[in-house]
Amino acid sequence: MKPIISIIMGSTSDLPIMEKACKWLNDQKIPFEVNALSAHRTPDAVETFAKEAKGRGIKVVIAGAGMSAALPGVIAACTPLPVIGVPIKGMLDGLDAMLSIVQMPPGIPVATVGVNGAQNAAILAAEMIALGDEDMARKIDNWKAGLGKKIEKANADLAAIKDYEYKCN
Repeated sequence: MKPIISIIMGSTSDLPIMEKACKWLNDQKIPFEVNALSAHRTPDAVETFAKEAKGRGIKVVIAGAGMSAALPGVIAACTPLPVIGVPIKGMLDGLDAMLSIVQMPPGIPVATVGVNGAQNAAILAAEMIALGDEDMARKIDNWKAGLGKKIEKANADLAAIKDYEYKCN
């Protein structure tokens, strides 16, 4: 099995957030890899990773970063692959990371999800791949169909609550 999605984080302190992407991909049986690379502490390794990712079969990179959040942009500058940035909540509730990731110069796009939105990054990566992969499209369709069922069950559970005198349903 070879990974098709690469999850990169600036340090292992980001793992509690980024493992939400790992869990979603694992639950959907989508092969991925996960590594820590720092745009500031290991810039040569980041560049090597980014330049070699496509040749290794990676289709999308998810890069989580906090504070200055340079990692997604540095990776995007060195690869033709789509990069999804995950701003990680830090000093300014993640606003600093989010602004850093979304303010990319022309020609170096980075898709960006919400602060700490690693699961959404995994879903978006799978949706990108699904554009040319029917099996992946089916996985996403099946997963999304389950979202509605969860809400239907939640509403049934709420309707069954009888603890309130003035509750009308």
